[in-house]
Amino acid sequence: MNESDRIAAWLEALEQRHLADLTFAEVGRALRALSSCYVERRGRIAGGSALDGAGKRAAFALYYGPMHFMLLRHILGAIGGQLGRDVAILDVGCGTGVAGAAWSLASGAATQIMGIDRSDWAVAEAHWTWHSLGVPGRARRGDALAAPWPRKRLAIVAAFTANELQSEARSRLRERLEQRASLGDTILVVEPVARGVAPWWSEWRDRWTALGVREDEWRVHLALPEIVARLDRAVGMRHDELTARTLFVQSKR
Repeated sequence: MNESDRIAAWLEALEQRHLADLTFAEVGRALRALSSCYVERRGRIAGGSALDGAGKRAAFALYYGPMHFMLLRHILGAIGGQLGRDVAILDVGCGTGVAGAAWSLASGAATQIMGIDRSDWAVAEAHWTWHSLGVPGRARRGDALAAPWPRKRLAIVAAFTANELQSEARSRLRERLEQRASLGDTILVVEPVARGVAPWWSEWRDRWTALGVREDEWRVHLALPEIVARLDRAVGMRHDELTARTLFVQSKR
């Protein structure tokens, strides 16, 4: 099965999985609540409130998962996301695993993914995502800031993760990423373009100048998967243009 067919099969299975016990209308209502949490009640995210019910979890998986996957595929294709055979992907705060999956596919669907997330649900969902897309990966529940990271060569992705952390925890993440970049690992940080979400962005970029960081802002027009487009219409949101900004440090090993 080629990559396009695998993605289509994953999206179909994803919809069946999360609409098995919930109606589309229930997921739509949960998406409104989830969106409100991200926009208006960001202080509750660190406590896990974004995924505190079956409806929100389904909305997160069906809406944000495919949208972020498509965006990451585009970004990795543009910046050159190919990895060597001896490099593994570490997906920090992996969520449903779409960032690691996008990078593995960009490298020929053979690159091993290792995911860490504090949510048991996210760990299980990441395993399901990787299996459905035919990429090798294993996630575990834990604190990505305290757990040891593998000593082997890594490509580390933190996608829409740092903005959800409290200031002290975010600083620890930056320090760990800086350390691994100085050792020669590849680093990709992905965040929303809204300045209010990541007021710390300029500091990270400036600190990483000596590491050869590449900064980009992305505004791309991509065909949304049908389930994402339907949910978009149902809740009155428009994602004709997908946006993100990235910091990318290429391995020097």
